[in-house]
Amino acid sequence: MSLPTSEPLPSENDSNIAAARRRRLHRALLPRSDDEQSAWLEAVARQLTPSYDYFIACLLSGVTLAIALLLFSDALLVLGVLFAPFLGPVLGIALAAINGSGRYLLKASLSTLAAAMFVFGFGALAGALLPMLPLGPVPVFTSWTSYKWPNFLVLAVGVGFSVYMLVRSPRKRPLVANVAIVYGLFPPLTAAGFNLVAFNDSAWIAGIKVAGVHLAWAVLVGILSLIILGNPPKKMAGFLLTGLALGVLAVAFITSPLDRGPVRNVEPTALPKILSAYRSPTVTITMTQTTTPQPVVDQSPTVTLTPTITFEPTDTATQTITPQPTPVWARVEAPTGGGALLRDEPDGKILSSILNGNMLEVISDPVRGTSGTIWVKVRTENGLEGWVVQNLLATATPAPGW
Repeated sequence: MSLPTSEPLPSENDSNIAAARRRRLHRALLPRSDDEQSAWLEAVARQLTPSYDYFIACLLSGVTLAIALLLFSDALLVLGVLFAPFLGPVLGIALAAINGSGRYLLKASLSTLAAAMFVFGFGALAGALLPMLPLGPVPVFTSWTSYKWPNFLVLAVGVGFSVYMLVRSPRKRPLVANVAIVYGLFPPLTAAGFNLVAFNDSAWIAGIKVAGVHLAWAVLVGILSLIILGNPPKKMAGFLLTGLALGVLAVAFITSPLDRGPVRNVEPTALPKILSAYRSPTVTITMTQTTTPQPVVDQSPTVTLTPTITFEPTDTATQTITPQPTPVWARVEAPTGGGALLRDEPDGKILSSILNGNMLEVISDPVRGTSGTIWVKVRTENGLEGWVVQNLLATATPAPGW
């Protein structure tokens, strides 16, 4: 008769060691061995590589953001950001720079450029459709093409949290944090395309710059997050690409100061313009002829003639001040959109766009347009004349009808 064999029970010390090892492995953010590190990099790279649904989501997001521009709808803006794909290629640029993979860096950069071209193109399409739609005066979109500290903060939190989630769970996509990345890139690109076609001026360049600086900031935060989480460069190519990326992105960020919108010659304050609005009086010199009586010399035989000084008529200058009417100046203060549109006639073709804070000289009385909107003719600082909706202006000088 044979008794069943039994395995020895683990001692209490072995159980404690095993539990401690499990806790250390659980706390470790990145794998330690080379094989595990390679498997992790492969899993993360697979998540960051776009597929066909990436481009379909870009198309859907671009269409929604373009409609949001036409209708000036914040709700559609949020919906367009939610429709956007997972911008893994942005994080892939940081990962490729850290690991020194030039091929993957090129692939991630081209995927990011493709998404940017999608939303930029749909923004331009919306700008081309603007004159064909029966819309009222469309405010200028400048809130998406200006540098703001909260946008950089939200973008940094989104990138940092996305990198952390990928490090902890490389098989899951951090879609919630992706919303912050999309908000910093897609709206400025859509507004750039819209301004390029709709207004045909330099406002679109501001949107490109904002999107570029936001992308530089996102990649910079991604590189720093990977280094902090325990994935520093391990190859010479990784050190070179990381240093090059940090240098280029730092220069792009430093040379683009914050709180700067589209370049439209916006003065720091409207006070100097208000003071210069009052023209000095015009001095006119009028020549008046004054005749002086000439004394008469009485001649007689008993009187000796003596020379007498005769005064000739002289010209006397007299100053005459001709008063000039006080010009009416108004400041652009649109409640939404950050500016107003300048048209060639009431309800007419768009000539240009003017940002809030710019001073305009009003040169006509208010006129009611065909749609019932009240317009006034104005002259810009550069001498361009056109019509602006009266409700978007605030007068700096008293005027009747305001």
